[in-house]
Amino acid sequence: MRNNLKGAIVLAVICFLCFGASARSQDSLPHRVTLREAVEYSIKRQPVIQQALADEQITEAGIKSRLADWYPQINFNYNLQHNFVLPTTIVQGTPQRFGVDNTSAAQFTLSQVIFNRDALLANRTRKDVRLQSRQMTASSKIETEAAVSKAFYDVLASVQQLKVSDENIARIERSMKDAYNQYQAGVTDKTDYKRANIALNNARALKRTNEEFLKAKTAYLKSLMGYPGEGQLEIVYDSLQMEQEILLDTLQQADHTNRIEFKLLETQQRLLEANLKYMRWGYLPSISLNGAYNFNYQQNNFSKLYNINYPNSFAAIALTVPLFQGGKRKANIESAQWQLQRNRLDIVNLQNAVSAEYTGALAAYKSELANYESIKENLALATEVYAIIQLQYKSGIKTYLEVINSETDLRTAQINYYNSLYNLLSSKIDVQKALGQINY
Repeated sequence: MRNNLKGAIVLAVICFLCFGASARSQDSLPHRVTLREAVEYSIKRQPVIQQALADEQITEAGIKSRLADWYPQINFNYNLQHNFVLPTTIVQGTPQRFGVDNTSAAQFTLSQVIFNRDALLANRTRKDVRLQSRQMTASSKIETEAAVSKAFYDVLASVQQLKVSDENIARIERSMKDAYNQYQAGVTDKTDYKRANIALNNARALKRTNEEFLKAKTAYLKSLMGYPGEGQLEIVYDSLQMEQEILLDTLQQADHTNRIEFKLLETQQRLLEANLKYMRWGYLPSISLNGAYNFNYQQNNFSKLYNINYPNSFAAIALTVPLFQGGKRKANIESAQWQLQRNRLDIVNLQNAVSAEYTGALAAYKSELANYESIKENLALATEVYAIIQLQYKSGIKTYLEVINSETDLRTAQINYYNSLYNLLSSKIDVQKALGQINY
């Protein structure tokens, strides 16, 4: 029994420690993120999305406030009054004072709406108002994912440029060493060595420039993610997987009904139709039930004011019929009709804009794809040429100037390749966004 108890205590402690470690891990900032993790983090932490979620809660509270008009309204009023001079009333030509020095009253009131067009509108549109709020949040998430993805690729391009710079510096250092050894051996003059030194200085200066650009691009990515500026963020990627993700079905047709913008306009259309009905209901009466119970205390002697109560109570039905409003109802109906027509035109305009946006995004994608395939081939050729010229230079066949040129060609081909790859992935995001394939 004692051993079982000890075992249970040890197990509980282990579970507590594991849970605590898990909680700390979840609360801690991620220092190394993939693209998917960066997007998920931004969806949770981006202030714009947090504001959209707050707007959802504000909308929900507003709906509850409007629907509360359908429930009974109960109020309490209290009054205590001392008359320094009693009111005077003329009775058959003779002024006489009536009343007492001290009065007090307490009142409970109850009212219940039977029909009211404001409450009716709130009840009929609550689902669409909630839907509109959720769609606004979804729109913010879509924009955030697209922006974070592009910024991620931009940072990745700078990271790759730094790696290319490191490789280029290493190659130039080896070339400079070879040039120096040949100069010491009397095979060549010091010109090759000096040229290598110049190339090395330029490569190092370029690397410092790229490092500063990387800082700026990383800071921008952090701002889009809602990541603390002082935090250390490192991106993780799989180049092979990214190369496999570049392809896209270019035969797809744009459908504006898949876009979140259309869904928002569609919801807005229903709300405007409900608003038009509301304006047409302007002739309808408002009906409500009212009731009250009153406590009345009257006494000249203040100390005995609450000794005797003279209560009264009532129940009533109130009917309010709008007979003439100076043409206000007609003007409101016309305004609501024009708002509805304008929203229909917004839908037509969106359809045209989506078609143009998709055509432009698809053209950019095809252009980037053709450019990527060409540059990928150039990279393979530049790598092969550099290796051959390097061997020929060591054998004394080629001059060092040709080595420098081949190194420049190789570095340019590598940078162009990575830039082309990430530009292609970014253009793919534009196509997917235009097709409405990024959804929440």
